[in-house]
Amino acid sequence: MRITSRRGTIVFFLCLGIGLVALAVALNVGWIILNWREGVLLVFGIIFFALIIAGMVVNTIFLVREVRRNEQHDSFINAVTHELKTPVASIRLHLETLQRRELPEPQKQEFYRVMLSDADRLTTTVEQVLRAGRAGDKRAGKEKSEVDFRQIVRDSIQSTRTRHHLGPDAIRYKEAVRNGAGLTIRGNAEDLRTAVFNVLDNAVKYSGKKIDVRVHLDGHDEERIVLRVQDRGVGIPADDMKRIFRRFYRVSHRSLAHVKGTGLGLFIVKAIAKKHGGRVFAESEGEGKGTTVTLELPRSEA
Repeated sequence: MRITSRRGTIVFFLCLGIGLVALAVALNVGWIILNWREGVLLVFGIIFFALIIAGMVVNTIFLVREVRRNEQHDSFINAVTHELKTPVASIRLHLETLQRRELPEPQKQEFYRVMLSDADRLTTTVEQVLRAGRAGDKRAGKEKSEVDFRQIVRDSIQSTRTRHHLGPDAIRYKEAVRNGAGLTIRGNAEDLRTAVFNVLDNAVKYSGKKIDVRVHLDGHDEERIVLRVQDRGVGIPADDMKRIFRRFYRVSHRSLAHVKGTGLGLFIVKAIAKKHGGRVFAESEGEGKGTTVTLELPRSEA
């Protein structure tokens, strides 16, 4: 209901802006026709006409952007609230059960496992929010050193498998590197690990029931290192392709209702890539045809 209301507001402001512009055009054109013989007045009329139109257009643009920004902000708040409230409620329920009832040891161990998993989920959500704030800080992440990007990718793959309880075949890894060539990047190891993990985590979450993620690390280029992560999941509609790297933005589709998140993952990846002099982009043939996310980073001169 709220999303429908917001869209109605956007349509209202657009129609209002268009109507005001049309009215201003009619009034000013009529005034110019009536006073075309007065040269000075005609010049001033044209200038004021242009200023009025420009002001109305800018005002309408800012109003629409503000409505969209508020919509994204509310979606982020709702997502974060859910991501924080759900594991807390789960942990509380399991703790109350352990406190009130005598349970056999196997069941206790299962409760401990669930609570630890919920605690990890809480930690991940908090870290995502903190990293998003850090990504927007130009002063953060300036501590750079020589980083073995190959090792970061391998560690991130293993972390993703562990987090989502995946087998070896769920994520397939392949390298294409020149003989004897290193895959070294001058950057912040923690940030790079965050970027790679977020790309892999997204690929798994949006893969659907059958997870088949392919990771390809290409080091043939002398100036850059290219990491491609391809999934066979839900894909991305063409209209959403340029928006998925925005802060708080999440693709809205019925098949994605079960996917939880804050809408910050790819925004963080883009910010980290930019800080390291690289770039990130996504490709998809459409809904249901999977997605490929490509991360390009400059190779260390050393």
